[in-house]
Amino acid sequence: MAHDEMTGGAFPPTAVGDPGPARPGGSAGVPDGGPQKAAGRARSARLDSLTGLRFGAALLVFFNHVGLPFPHLRLLESDSAAMNLFDVTGNAGALGVTFFFVLSGFVLTWSARDRDTAPRFWRRRLVKIYPNYVITWALALVLFASVYTTTGTAIANLFMVHVWVPDFEVFSSVNQPSWSLGCEAFFYACFPLLHSWFQRIRAEHLKYWIVGVTAGIIATPWAAYVFIADKPYFPGASLGATVSAEQYWFAYNLPVTRVLDFALGMLVAQAVVRGRWFNIGMVWSGVLLAGSYVLCSHVPFLYSQRSVTIIPIVLLIAAAATADIRGTASWFRGRTMLWLGEISFAFYLVHFIVLTYMRKELEGTFSVAETTGLVALGLVISVLASWALYALVERPITRRFSSSRRARRAAAS
Repeated sequence: MAHDEMTGGAFPPTAVGDPGPARPGGSAGVPDGGPQKAAGRARSARLDSLTGLRFGAALLVFFNHVGLPFPHLRLLESDSAAMNLFDVTGNAGALGVTFFFVLSGFVLTWSARDRDTAPRFWRRRLVKIYPNYVITWALALVLFASVYTTTGTAIANLFMVHVWVPDFEVFSSVNQPSWSLGCEAFFYACFPLLHSWFQRIRAEHLKYWIVGVTAGIIATPWAAYVFIADKPYFPGASLGATVSAEQYWFAYNLPVTRVLDFALGMLVAQAVVRGRWFNIGMVWSGVLLAGSYVLCSHVPFLYSQRSVTIIPIVLLIAAAATADIRGTASWFRGRTMLWLGEISFAFYLVHFIVLTYMRKELEGTFSVAETTGLVALGLVISVLASWALYALVERPITRRFSSSRRARRAAAS
């Protein structure tokens, strides 16, 4: 999931160029007046639409978990209703996670600080994500996961290295969404080097890099199908995903392959900042994304997990950023969406625990109407718990420990 440099919904501006308000102009809505000045004005803009979109992506993951017809999550008593729900939500989680990975690269590039150092960057990232991660890790173990999790797997999960193990019971252990945080930790480790590297790319060559990385993402499932054994099947085979755990892990979970999503977000941010992006707008980007989601149900499983949706995802993220640079209308900049976006990281970590524990405590299965009410209750509880985690843990710890005392004293002087 994307965990950006935001505080209160704003991205810290860099010291590049003129930090004044952005004006429309240029091929991506970046103001005219020279590339240096354009870059400064663009990157000082508040990208509130991306904040709001974060919750939309997290909600996709929530509904994906609601729709999984496995015993530890299923609420519907009707087999046909359960499968119909899964037909609609089965690819939603993959879409949401891919969106987060691309968004993470985009946002971190956008908010990169001049004269920053790798240790300072890593400190901010650790302070931002790890307290929430540890709390939800412990909560999942206490409420349900300790029954089927070995000590070694729990420890690997605590240190975010479980995603490197090609065993479904390991990389999906404890709090199931935690695997993506293992990927994000690897992305953060790579970011200083990648950022330095991508900044050296000539603006007119960015399009070749973007096309190349996109092609690598689309080709990843092909490599998994061709070079990795397709048996034994992983648990999703019962739902038609007839691939092995190793194939699934390589194409969907492995940080080395998923870093391509992150790198693509970084490159697109460079293109937007430098006025080298052709913007098609949020409406058309959204239409393409919806169409690609429908297409996911008609392609081989591994392609449905990210290859089909990656281009519309990039288009939507860039379009939302461009809308904020231009100051054009965006529903995602509303106060409610901003608040939901701010708590979205906590929501991402909390919701699976709420759904799994609720299923554990309930007896039997339920009608469509009863299930709808229970899902709504689970959503409300997840949002409230996320708000508490954000307000009591994430925000105060981030504000207090994101920088050293020496750095705070230097900034105050």
